[in-house]
Amino acid sequence: MKFHLNLLRAVNRAIFQIFEEGRYADKALEKILRSNNLWGARDRAFIAENTYDMVRYWRLIRTVAELETHELNETNLFTLFGTWQVLKGVSLPKWEEFKNVDEKKVQHNYKQIKTQRKLVHSLPDWLDDLGWAELGKQWNKEVEALNEAAPVVLRVNTLKINKADLVKSLSEKGIVTQPVQGCKDALILKQRQNLFITPEFKSGYFEVQDASSQLVAEFLQIEPGMRIIDACAGAGGKSLHLAAISQNKGRILSLDTEQWKLDEAKKRARRAGVSNLDTRLIEGSKTIKKLYDTADRLLLDVPCSGLGVIKRNPDAKWKLSLEFVNKVKSEQAAILEEYARIVKIGGKLVYATCSILPSENQIQVNNFLEKNTNYELEDSRIVLPSESGFDGFFMARLKRNA
Repeated sequence: MKFHLNLLRAVNRAIFQIFEEGRYADKALEKILRSNNLWGARDRAFIAENTYDMVRYWRLIRTVAELETHELNETNLFTLFGTWQVLKGVSLPKWEEFKNVDEKKVQHNYKQIKTQRKLVHSLPDWLDDLGWAELGKQWNKEVEALNEAAPVVLRVNTLKINKADLVKSLSEKGIVTQPVQGCKDALILKQRQNLFITPEFKSGYFEVQDASSQLVAEFLQIEPGMRIIDACAGAGGKSLHLAAISQNKGRILSLDTEQWKLDEAKKRARRAGVSNLDTRLIEGSKTIKKLYDTADRLLLDVPCSGLGVIKRNPDAKWKLSLEFVNKVKSEQAAILEEYARIVKIGGKLVYATCSILPSENQIQVNNFLEKNTNYELEDSRIVLPSESGFDGFFMARLKRNA
């Protein structure tokens, strides 16, 4: 492999911003990639892939590198980058920048710790303990899957185009896609490319949305003409999918506590040709109480730990804490208890998370059903990254009987 110093410095800059300045990996990379118009697609891919891989395996890299200080100066950044390349089996060039990388020492150190899951798969102690406590041996499979790069998946916007026509239109521009089994509107990108500059994206023919996430709207069992409320809508990804399934008939109300997210949802809805979507800011419990007994269908895509999407946001595992996970579980229980009354008698709700922890998923639903006997569980589904190759998601559909 031939290295170019300016690309390595770009990776180092991204790593510094992520771990020293606390920036989100995607935002740090986006700014760095914009900083040099001379970088081609391969250059950009090299920077992005190596940055994300180093973030994924940060603890492993730091452990086998045996740096005397945690300071991320230029010397140490090159040492860490070189260490990662040695772990991948790459021979380093005889550069001054790699003078502190001892390939034999790196390989020896790796052999010493290769049976320790939390080090080899780069997990904080608390997260490894939590995952093992909740999932047991299944955790071994999940930590491996969560360190794989996330595929790029599109959702065909059936309000504007069908799947076959979108596949053809994109292929004419050299963008190759393939269908995803069990997810009827999903297309997976064969090679990473900038899709947001394409006429197809600007025309609203597709959205970027993981296959697991696309299953949630389908799980709600909606029909055209229904009144649907997406109560934790964010920027509206699932709301737009609900609009497409409902064929722009009926009404969809998207709620969130952040106005800027709802503004983004409106912007995306215009591009997608969605005409049956309204937004409303949650200003307190009064907003929710006014909606009691009004929805045929309710989607509760609640705040969660996000453990199911770590392959997409690998820096999240270094920003998460046990305190945050415990706090978000309390929020989930409160939202489910308060918001469930939005559903009409005979209506249905789906409780969803992008987590793989039972304590955020099945246990939350079971606790709710014990206290609210007028609701029954119709069905539930867990999508595990190790089995699907996509994000981890949980969904449970409840029916209100009284």
